[in-house]
Amino acid sequence: MPVPSDQKSIVHVVDDDESLREALPDLFLSIGLETRTYSAAQDFLAAAIPDCPGCLIVDIRLPDMNGLDFQAQLSKLGVQLPVVMMTGYGDIPMSVRAMKHGAVDFLPKPFKDQDMLDAVLAAIERDRQRRAVDGDVSKVRERFGTLTAREQQVMLLVTEGKMNKQVAGDLGISEITAKIHRGAAMRKMGARTLADLVRMADMISPRQRPQVPG
Repeated sequence: MPVPSDQKSIVHVVDDDESLREALPDLFLSIGLETRTYSAAQDFLAAAIPDCPGCLIVDIRLPDMNGLDFQAQLSKLGVQLPVVMMTGYGDIPMSVRAMKHGAVDFLPKPFKDQDMLDAVLAAIERDRQRRAVDGDVSKVRERFGTLTAREQQVMLLVTEGKMNKQVAGDLGISEITAKIHRGAAMRKMGARTLADLVRMADMISPRQRPQVPG
């Protein structure tokens, strides 16, 4: 499981090629990135991974499993680090399948240093963006948790496009009471407009919703 960390971005290299595991840390250090290396997939899976932005560089053929199996294992464990695949000649079809399963890029060996740096920086940026979104979702969920059960019901009905009168009818309350709960929900959620509230509701419980004017 990830552990809290204040470390800068980390590149995790999983490859049984010792020379590559020795060379890549120097390359990444040149742009200020820390590197951790593993000779097999299980070594990475057994390690404590810091909870900070980063990415995985994985050889498509590892001694204990192939890249596709490794990706599947990562997904089951909830590891969301973006993956950059390295591939030898003849492994390109497998690498294409890896990209369809979520890999950010794949680099044929031997690769140019700049190509590797570009792929890693793109992967780390994707991880930063994903973490920012996750953080926003977490904040919205926390705010939603401060609402009373009735306020939550009203919020979800309103963000489905129902008018106050319809909400009141669905919940068996007066229209004035529905308006009061709606106002309280918007205030607690920090929503300035109904459109803001709809976006927040989608973050909590994504589903098809009608467009609501802002």
